[in-house]
Amino acid sequence: MAEENGSETQEGAQAAAAEAPLLPKMQVLSQFVRDMSFENIAAQKALQGNTQPEIQVQVGVEVRKRQTENQYDVVVKMKIDSKTKEDAQQIFLIELDYAGIFKVENVDEKQLHPFLHIECPRMLFPFIRRIVSDLSRDGGFPPLNLDNMDFVQIYRNQLVRMAENKPRADA
Repeated sequence: MAEENGSETQEGAQAAAAEAPLLPKMQVLSQFVRDMSFENIAAQKALQGNTQPEIQVQVGVEVRKRQTENQYDVVVKMKIDSKTKEDAQQIFLIELDYAGIFKVENVDEKQLHPFLHIECPRMLFPFIRRIVSDLSRDGGFPPLNLDNMDFVQIYRNQLVRMAENKPRADA
């Protein structure tokens, strides 16, 4: 009788495992700087003084399917513009394209687009933050420590921009 209970329990566990949905799985296969630029405009123009900067950060995300099954290129594009508050003279400019190659499995087709545009950039962001900090420091300025970014809101804004740029069918 003990053998029957053991096999029933094992069969029940197998049936439950078969019914349970597969959890999403993401692997970062590679990550790298695709393009980077730092311009120290203050030094080029010989700007003097210790002015309070105003920092403007623009972020975009690009996703492309790779030829290999379940693999995607995700690129976070950042443009960081620093200007003086007093007269809006440019101090420095950072442009960074940071890419990751991701393997994504068990994500429903309807959820794949937001997953790639939100979760993958979220995984890359700590590395982007460190690069920007080091780059600004090595460029002769205090390290620029980026605040956390809400990639859900960035994704929503990107959807709105795409919808606004679509040609209307009734036009």
